[in-house]
Amino acid sequence: MQRFAGKVIVVTGAAQGIGRGVALRAAAEGGKVVFVDRADFVAEVAAEAKGAETAGFVADLETYEGAKAAMDFAARRFGGIDILINGVGGAIRMRPFAQFEPAQIDAEIRRSLMPTLYTCHAVLSHLLERGRGTIVNVSSNATRGIRRVPYSAAKGGVNAITQSLAMEYAEHNIRVVATAPGGTEAPPRRVPRNAAGDSEQEKAWMGEAVQQVTESTFFKRYGSLDEQVAPILFLASDEASYITGSVLPVAGGDTG
Repeated sequence: MQRFAGKVIVVTGAAQGIGRGVALRAAAEGGKVVFVDRADFVAEVAAEAKGAETAGFVADLETYEGAKAAMDFAARRFGGIDILINGVGGAIRMRPFAQFEPAQIDAEIRRSLMPTLYTCHAVLSHLLERGRGTIVNVSSNATRGIRRVPYSAAKGGVNAITQSLAMEYAEHNIRVVATAPGGTEAPPRRVPRNAAGDSEQEKAWMGEAVQQVTESTFFKRYGSLDEQVAPILFLASDEASYITGSVLPVAGGDTG
C-alpha cells in the first residue's frame, strides 16, 4: 500500500520500539518521514528505510525548544507537515506510589506527558498553514494499572490532550486521535528505560506490574510491535478521515 504517498510525517520516539516500527512502515508506504529522537543514532534508523525520503533529527522533546526545532526542521526539509505521530514516553520506574520520590514523579511527567503537549503545540502552526492535518498520540492502557501511578497520570493527560485538541481544531480540518497500547513485546532497548538501573526490589515490583498487565488482557499475553504499529498508521491515514477525538485501546481487551 502507498497510503502515505505525498505526505510529510513526523514520528517522535522513532529510534526504537513502537516509534521505530511506525516510522519505517510509514516510509515503506510512501511517506516522507522525519525520525525524531534524542538518541544520537536516530539518523542510522532513518537510513534503514531504503529508497524512501527520510531524515533523522536529534531533539530533546522534554523541552519546548526541542519540540519546536524538530517541527521547524521537518517543515523546512520537506515543505510542510501533514501528520505528527507522538511516540515519546515510557515508565522510567515501577514501584508503589508511596515509594516514589518527588523528583521521580516529576521525571515521569516530563518523560510521558510534556513531549506530547509540546509537540502538539509546536506542530499546529504548520498544520494550520496546510489547512488540514492529523496528530496521532501514543497513550497507554496503563491509565489503570499498578506500580506506575505517575506514568498513569501522564498518559491520562495525553488522553485529555487528544480529546480537547480534537474538539478545538476540527473546524480547521485537523484530526487528533490516539491509541492506548497495552504491554508490548519489543527487542532490547539500545537506550535503557531507567539509566540508573533497577534494584532487585524494583525488578520485583516490575514483575508485579507485568503480571497485572498480562492477566488484565483477554488473551493473557503481550502484543507484538506489528500489532501496535498497524492501528497507529490506520488512524494516521485517510482511511480514518471521520475519526477524531478517539482513544483506541490496543491491549487485548483491557480498556485501561
